[in-house]
Amino acid sequence: MAKISPLMIAPPLIFAGFALLAAVGMFRDDPEALPSARKGQPAPPVVLTELPNKVSFDDATLRGDGVKLVNYWASWCAPCRVEHPNLEVLAEEGLPIYGVNYKDETANAMSFLTELGDPYARVGADLEGRMALDWGVYGVPETYLIDDSGTILLRIAGPVTQRIIDETLRPAIEAATAQ
Repeated sequence: MAKISPLMIAPPLIFAGFALLAAVGMFRDDPEALPSARKGQPAPPVVLTELPNKVSFDDATLRGDGVKLVNYWASWCAPCRVEHPNLEVLAEEGLPIYGVNYKDETANAMSFLTELGDPYARVGADLEGRMALDWGVYGVPETYLIDDSGTILLRIAGPVTQRIIDETLRPAIEAATAQ
């Protein structure tokens, strides 16, 4: 009987392992969603620099009445421009949105808000990105739904689109307010 070399078994085993990982990834609920280690945990500390003529926010603000959004954005971020009209609609509906300007020049941030409008109840700047690191931000835009106790209920990586509002955000808000 012929002896089988271990080197002949390795390629099929490697392929089987890769196929298994690919199958697991393809059949997740949302294969494009990035995991959030912060979901269900208290929001990390808020450490912001004030923007000119804007009111900033702090930890106590996030532990106030009702649900609210914390939105990380930047003037240099093209998807932030895409989501901006949707944030304005949510703000007009009465959902408080707290803005965190991420690693941006102050003048550029102010021009962005002047040009597109300011949907934020309060807004501050994270000039060095340290607060974003604590929050687990991968990149901008990124938005967090926070409950009245300051707990992170939901994380939206990428722009807040109408589809995300209808399919993800509104159901999460309804669930949070029904409790």
